[in-house]
Amino acid sequence: MSDAGRETGVGKDGVHGQRPGREAEIGKGLPGGAARRDGKRRRRRGEKAMVPEAEFTSYYGLPILNPPVWKSYDIAGYFFLGGLAGAGSVLAAGAELTGRPAAARAMKISSLLAIGGSTAALIHDLGRPSRFANMLRVVKLTSPMSLGSWLLAAYGPAAGAAAVLDVTGLFPRIGGAATAGAAVLGPAVATYTAALAADTAVPAWHDVHRELPMVFAGSATAAAAGMGLIVSPTREAGPMRSATVFGTALELAAAKVVEHRAGLAAEPYKTGKAGRYMRAGEILTAAGTAGGVLLGGRSRAVAALSGAALLAGSACTRFGVFHAGLQSARDPKYTVVPQRERLAAAGSGGAG
Repeated sequence: MSDAGRETGVGKDGVHGQRPGREAEIGKGLPGGAARRDGKRRRRRGEKAMVPEAEFTSYYGLPILNPPVWKSYDIAGYFFLGGLAGAGSVLAAGAELTGRPAAARAMKISSLLAIGGSTAALIHDLGRPSRFANMLRVVKLTSPMSLGSWLLAAYGPAAGAAAVLDVTGLFPRIGGAATAGAAVLGPAVATYTAALAADTAVPAWHDVHRELPMVFAGSATAAAAGMGLIVSPTREAGPMRSATVFGTALELAAAKVVEHRAGLAAEPYKTGKAGRYMRAGEILTAAGTAGGVLLGGRSRAVAALSGAALLAGSACTRFGVFHAGLQSARDPKYTVVPQRERLAAAGSGGAG
């Protein structure tokens, strides 16, 4: 039988029917070992293989994290109105203590309306009022949502009593106690939503958990001061102008710290819809502060316009923070890259 008709196989005795010249040899792809010589020439010229940039994808193109299902206008509005209410109660108490009754009354009414709107936005996002009531069935100290629900349940009645009793003139001592209670709870109401957002796995929120409350505190103060410029008589608006400067400085400084310290997590705050909101917030806040401080004490109309700009700037900031979180949750790189950096840092630290 010829070689062509012989079958090749492997048995107990080894390979049978083997034909010469059929073995695979390394470096035989080109005549005379040209592949090996070509590789040596490339290495001698110092050429390096280039690794393409990593593309952070996930199975079936889905994001690694599920983006929050919160509604934009409900939750960003909830952030904004809660901050306006909490900071407004602090300014109302300060106005009352310094003998500015008209400004104090206007700010109490403003805080009551704001906390009512904030609660309504939260309940609308939850879908049913009973869901908010269900959150009050337990107290969980490790849950910002649980603590926030109880905080709203305590602050709302205090802010309501402070406003109603001031307007009616009834029970002044109880009204004073309610004003003080709302002022004590006000800073927590203005900032706990930052802790609520940072407690999630959303990179743009979680990775700035130290700075985000400061951004919210400054934004809330600027918004409440802006409301004060709108509703207070010019002769009683001096503290509002001072609060404007403080709130604006705190908000812009905290935002800059986020940009410089948060690394990749700060990128969503400068791009896309979130970036547009944040830039608009900065411009409106700066313009409102300048107008209120320089001309607000002379012109009631300028004070009102400046206050409106401050309110709009604070709202833009809250919407910017909200959309930055959504953008970072949709893009896998904001989850993968920081994790790799932390693992690399932990590995180098352990090796050292």
